[in-house]
Amino acid sequence: MFYPVQKFADFVVFKLLNIRQGTKLASALNFFIFDTIKIFILLFIIVFVITFIRSYFSPEKTRSMLARSKGKTFLTHILAALFGIVTPFCSCSAVPLFIGFVEAGIPLGVTFSYLIAAPMVNEVALGLLYANFGLKIALIYIISGEIIAIISGIIIGKLGLEKYVEDYVFRIKVGNVQEFEEKKTMKMRLKETLNFTLELIKKVWVYVVVGIGIGAWMHGYIPAGALASLAGRHNPFAVFIATLIGIPLYSNAAGIIPLVSEFRRLGVSMGTSLAFMMSVTALSLPEMILLRRVLKPKLLAVFVAIVGSGIILTGYLFNIILG
Repeated sequence: MFYPVQKFADFVVFKLLNIRQGTKLASALNFFIFDTIKIFILLFIIVFVITFIRSYFSPEKTRSMLARSKGKTFLTHILAALFGIVTPFCSCSAVPLFIGFVEAGIPLGVTFSYLIAAPMVNEVALGLLYANFGLKIALIYIISGEIIAIISGIIIGKLGLEKYVEDYVFRIKVGNVQEFEEKKTMKMRLKETLNFTLELIKKVWVYVVVGIGIGAWMHGYIPAGALASLAGRHNPFAVFIATLIGIPLYSNAAGIIPLVSEFRRLGVSMGTSLAFMMSVTALSLPEMILLRRVLKPKLLAVFVAIVGSGIILTGYLFNIILG
């Protein structure tokens, strides 16, 4: 599919710029041109498809559907985690969504299954993972993110931590906003999807280009296997350290994943790379600060500990499976 893109990158570097093949500069520049074009093509396709699917699942509709099925606890955890993939979400929407779910009577554990899945399995990360590592790793990312969200939600629900939700949350009445939802035609959905996709790419393109640029420099100037002894599969602490580094780190997934691709080439194991990426996207510092408005410190600490432990276990598991 990307053979013409590779030919174009070769033409620009070796013919147009006349840089000698086999040099470090040629390798870095060729990588940058090829990966930039490839990633933006895949990013547009994947974000467009996911955004179109999401147009059928507004947060209000998700809340209503989960509220209706709250009696079937285990299945509702699965449903909540699946809705987390297809429902529009950003860190700034975490608090109103949480309040809306509590007001609708959705159990706390189910609410967390949704809140964990939504940022962890996001469309930009999925698109870039597919572009850099292929379908197998992208599917592993989705499945592992969903499992972490489901199990974490079940554990939080079993612990009975409702008393650690801020008291004012239970007094707020959001009301049923679903009735105001506009009925959309297919043409309207496609137009909105295209506009959203272009707007999203406008927001993240700088992060993507900077991430690819750093990755291209590493590709050309740092030899493969350079980090194998520090963060390879044989270092028993690599996953743990990578997760701890990623938890407080504030970064856009669009900037992190192109670097993760190069981490792999330099010898960082797949499980360690995934753990680092998941901790950055699922437990970002801004989201923790926002969630503190509705969660007391003990529940917030339990949330971080359970999700962080799930990410670490996933990292070790995939280091064993994938090597």
